[in-house]
Amino acid sequence: MKAIRRFTVRPVLPEPLAPLSELARNLRWSWHAPTRELFRGVDPAGWRAAGGDPVRLLGSVTAGRLAELATDPEFLFRVSETARDLDGYLRGRRWYQEHSGDGTPLPAAVAYFSPEFGITAALPQYSGGLGILAGDHLKAASDLGVPLIGVGLLYRHGYFRQSLSLEGWQQEHYPVLDPDELPLTLLREPGGSPAQVSLDLPGGRSLRARIWQAQVGRVPLLLLDSDVEENAPGERDVTDRLYGGGSEHRLLQEVLLGIGGVRAVRAYCRLTGHPEPEVFHTNEGHAGFQGLERIRELLTYGLGFDAALEAVRAGTVFTTHTPVPAGIDRFGRELVARHFGAGGELSGVDAERVLRLGSESYPGGDPEVFNMAVMGLRLAQRANGVSTLHGAVSREMFRGLWPGFDTAEVPITSVTNGVHAPTWVAPEVLALGDDIASTPGTDLWALRRVLRERLVHEVRERLYASWRQRGAGTAELGWIDGVLDPDVLTVGFARRVPAYKRLTLMLRDRERLTELLLHPERPVQIVVAGKAHPADDGGKRLVQELVRFADDPRVRHRIVFLPDYGMAMARKLLPGCDVWLNNPLRPLEACGTSGMKAALNGGLNLSVLDGWWDEWYEPDFGWAVPTADGTAAHDQDRRDDLEAAALYGLVEERIAPLFYDRGADGVPARWTEMVRRTLTALGPKVLADRMVREYVDRLYAPAARAHRVLALDTGAAGELADWKARVHAAWPGVSVGHVEAGADTGAAELGSTLALRVCVTLGALRPEDVDVQAVAGRVDADDAIADPQAFPLKPAAGGPDTAGRWIYEGPLALDRTGPFGYTVRVLPAHPLLPHGADPGLVAWPAETAGEGAGVLMR
Repeated sequence: MKAIRRFTVRPVLPEPLAPLSELARNLRWSWHAPTRELFRGVDPAGWRAAGGDPVRLLGSVTAGRLAELATDPEFLFRVSETARDLDGYLRGRRWYQEHSGDGTPLPAAVAYFSPEFGITAALPQYSGGLGILAGDHLKAASDLGVPLIGVGLLYRHGYFRQSLSLEGWQQEHYPVLDPDELPLTLLREPGGSPAQVSLDLPGGRSLRARIWQAQVGRVPLLLLDSDVEENAPGERDVTDRLYGGGSEHRLLQEVLLGIGGVRAVRAYCRLTGHPEPEVFHTNEGHAGFQGLERIRELLTYGLGFDAALEAVRAGTVFTTHTPVPAGIDRFGRELVARHFGAGGELSGVDAERVLRLGSESYPGGDPEVFNMAVMGLRLAQRANGVSTLHGAVSREMFRGLWPGFDTAEVPITSVTNGVHAPTWVAPEVLALGDDIASTPGTDLWALRRVLRERLVHEVRERLYASWRQRGAGTAELGWIDGVLDPDVLTVGFARRVPAYKRLTLMLRDRERLTELLLHPERPVQIVVAGKAHPADDGGKRLVQELVRFADDPRVRHRIVFLPDYGMAMARKLLPGCDVWLNNPLRPLEACGTSGMKAALNGGLNLSVLDGWWDEWYEPDFGWAVPTADGTAAHDQDRRDDLEAAALYGLVEERIAPLFYDRGADGVPARWTEMVRRTLTALGPKVLADRMVREYVDRLYAPAARAHRVLALDTGAAGELADWKARVHAAWPGVSVGHVEAGADTGAAELGSTLALRVCVTLGALRPEDVDVQAVAGRVDADDAIADPQAFPLKPAAGGPDTAGRWIYEGPLALDRTGPFGYTVRVLPAHPLLPHGADPGLVAWPAETAGEGAGVLMR
């Protein structure tokens, strides 16, 4: 029989055990081993049954056991010490509090918006790398003392749980999550009622959401939940599933995340006294509407839209994670217009101005769609990709927003992702600490075998459960006891399953793969996991193709597919793999942090030079899979064949021989040294601590300074907005005319100087409104300037001539040999601009003006 109503009965802890409640509610336990060991000691069997979740554990432990522990002096001492340690962690000064930066105050708080957060398997609010990255960002910020406030949505069904049919087809399940059974607390008003945010929808409807709080160490994470009784059924379902539903459903989720998220932050700061954020960081475009809500707030204080836009942009950081246009949320213009028109979400904000922010108003764009990433870039003074290569890809992808600028000058920088070591590193590896360099090779090799053996047992358990779920009987599954071998070279591949990640590249030549798996002296075994999006039948077919190959009795002891990949599985799988495989279509992997996690455990990477691997690959850290970026790039099948052949060759000729090349002590010396080098030299680079420090110094601190000038001094924001409007109106009258170049030394030799003299028409503008620059560098066969440098030119004495033309002068040093060229340009200039490209305006010489385009040879 089925219950008609479900609710959670919370345990009443004896007074001596009261600290266990706070320890369970603070998610620091997810990366703090002593706290997890404390809860394991409450009830080891219950801890396993609860999946390592302290909240579920405390909800199931018997009153008798609690009474027994309440009188156990040793356990009470551990409770007291663990609680004292947490208190010190939460209150003590950390890196951020001691960090002076450039001497100006760092942000009082930073609001960090993301559609998903992967903190722990006990809070399943993530689908893949974006959410895991967001979770690691919060954890590292907590460890460093960065005053972040996380903002997301609480999905009542999470993403989905994956299983397989007997035929190997992915099946999705959406278990209902009860917030009362999760490590969450409800944000409440002083009288005890739940705090809520409310949004107006077209047709007089409303969308309300409660605010749940997860405490991630020092960082509060606010999760909005639309499943409240005051909502109509359609509105209650807005936060039902992560990345589910049609366009309007997704739009409502993103409106709630952005606009509702700002209102949730305001409520949290009002109720707790937390400092208001000076910086708003949007992790991908899904939360871009937060900038519109902040504009609306400023309009109520009397600012015009343009001034409010400048004030909001000053304190906004936008991080893009996708290297392909198809990965960006785009909505129909009419749908967005309906939600932001009369009676919509932002009363008082001109809907046409909203639509303009997301318009693809550039060559190749679609004027009928609203692009969330485009809006995110237009609402932020500072933007970044998530690896050096991805930064370059993003500059090319969005260059249409800055017409007239070379791709290299598009103002999108990069901060390479990192991973949170305490979350992802096996305790035995963490225990090595600073002793890795001096640890004997025999000990490192023995540790790698321990981790591999643990993985083998984990795989067998999960494989058995999967086959039982697929309908197999116990009598059919004796073969699972022989699956994998703790002494065989183990390759891991686990990630989401979009087509570009090429899950099945390893299957291009099945006979050759089979030979590698079954090699008599140097066998290889492969562990694969991954989920396809529920709406991606192509991805599901890839999963099925891999599963069917792994079901073959000839190879099933050497290759396995594990369903329902998530954080809990990753923490077991990653440490046990000797090699971590990544073979996306270059350059479509923005970063790819799973390989970082493997490296922190001593795993070697075997990857296409994409994402983070492109910038940090060294032969000591693993292997680069050659790619067919040139002549074969237009033929996908041929490209896959070539790159798969290169992959097989690396494994067969270099990787497997190195793994099995044992010395007299049974240790592969070169392999072990590569493990050591990976841990000591690569490990520090891939840490989330490094990533968050970069965000603080390069993005958060400058954004806070700009916020203080433009958002706190609304007069400055208005002045900048008026100046921009004047410059945009006058820019058609700006041009570069005659350019003269005289050599001081009489010859174009290294070390000589050209004396440039340029005629510039400024129209209605004055010299203080512009920068005039010579741009110079080596040139290619088409006279394109590579690695350009800008040299300022100054107005000559005497002012403009009768036609309004100004003469600008300055030296141009010839500091390099070979083909060399220069040109001249005019940019808007204002003390409050973050960079010259910010207004998106530039004037170059006319194509017929030859004097400034000459190439000098020496």
